[in-house]
Amino acid sequence: MLPWPPLEPPETHARFPDPGELGEEWVLGVTRTLSPGLVLQAYRAGIFPWPTQPGVIPWCSPEPRCIFPLESAPSWPRTVRRDRKAARDQGWEVTFDEAYGEVMRGCSARPEGTWITPDVFNAYLELHRRGFGHSVEVWRPAPGGRELIGGLYGLAVGALFAGESMFHRARGASKVAFAALAERVRARGFRLFDVQAHSDHLTSLGCVVVPRREYLARLREAVAQPVRFAD
Repeated sequence: MLPWPPLEPPETHARFPDPGELGEEWVLGVTRTLSPGLVLQAYRAGIFPWPTQPGVIPWCSPEPRCIFPLESAPSWPRTVRRDRKAARDQGWEVTFDEAYGEVMRGCSARPEGTWITPDVFNAYLELHRRGFGHSVEVWRPAPGGRELIGGLYGLAVGALFAGESMFHRARGASKVAFAALAERVRARGFRLFDVQAHSDHLTSLGCVVVPRREYLARLREAVAQPVRFAD
């Protein structure tokens, strides 16, 4: 059982510049390490780490910002509906917060490389233990039990859910995870579902872009509202 309300990590004395003053730039600064306290401070300000290699951690605030709308029930595209139906037909199971570390490892196992460095892994795992980090897992039946075939993880800070990364080992598993997560955060009363930087794949799932200033205004309201993700 994860703690509720979440347990705040030790504070950090570092302070970020105001991302509202960035203009078209994305990067506010670079550090060599990160901590759970620094990560939370960043998210509450509309900033997130995007490491390029161990020991080099740029802190970013994209312009524009990509979000998944929560104002109305999702109208899933055909590909998502197809994959969710196939998941039901094949007996796949969706769970929450059962394998956070395994999901992070799945997200980091990319042939092209990963931004999930050991520092990132350890900091986000600690945030999970403190009740901020959450995951969705997709399992399929396997001999003797079940097999993890996809998932997504992120951070819940007030009424903000910030999606970090997702992975799949079977076709459609990451879409199934994303749809389950989107429906859960909307049902729980989250106000903002951040997916960070725009991509064609995110657009295909129904994500949209908003100006950074609009995102920051909505963020200030969201992080001030306590919303519980876990059961």
